[in-house]
Amino acid sequence: MRIDVLTLFPEMFEGVFTSSILGKAREKGLVELHTVNFRDYANNKHNTVDDYPYGGGGGMVLKPDPIFAAVEDITPKDETKPRVILMCPQGEPFTQKKAEELSADKHLIFICGHYEGYDERIREHLVTDELSIGDYVLTGGELPAMVVIDSVVRLLPGVLGNEMSAVTDSFSTGLLEYPHYTRPATFRNWSVPDVLISGHHGHIDEWRRKQSLYRTWKKRPDLLAAADLTPKDRKWLAEFEAERDRTEAD
Repeated sequence: MRIDVLTLFPEMFEGVFTSSILGKAREKGLVELHTVNFRDYANNKHNTVDDYPYGGGGGMVLKPDPIFAAVEDITPKDETKPRVILMCPQGEPFTQKKAEELSADKHLIFICGHYEGYDERIREHLVTDELSIGDYVLTGGELPAMVVIDSVVRLLPGVLGNEMSAVTDSFSTGLLEYPHYTRPATFRNWSVPDVLISGHHGHIDEWRRKQSLYRTWKKRPDLLAAADLTPKDRKWLAEFEAERDRTEAD
């Protein structure tokens, strides 16, 4: 996979792209990570990339010409149109499902904006996806782009040491992930559940599924509507609700 980031602040990505999982994936050649300062594509003597909005109003708007020129320059001539992703508060909420979808692409281009917004022609004629990481506004698209890139790259084959890690992550199965424990078996009189040290993999799998279901029911019940639930899952849910009703009655 190749990932290009159009940004006015490429230095913000230096640590992110060279550290931890992203840095290792880059070293292994599993992903190419590049930053492009689209100010270099400005077509005026002052290298300005923004201007006042037509019709008046506060703030400055990013001009279309440097953005289009940058995307066209970094897209190989023999390549079909890459995914061009605009990081924007108005965009589609980013989810694990979207990360999985993007991880199947060969070339992603992220556009990180600043100021008041983008010229609408960028949205209409260049961008393929608009993504938001939450219902709030940041000073620019760099931090959201880092979040999305990290989420996508870790799904690429060979990036994680244990390929099952991504499969069992929260949201990958439609549910939140089950609790984890490690040594020591007892810490300050808090003990690891017996089933996890029993060595019985069938019982462990069942415990993890039930705990995943319980955690989702308790913390994110909205996810259950779209989850693929088995008859046993539904039985457990009924037990959770019955226990809650008994507790409230007491």
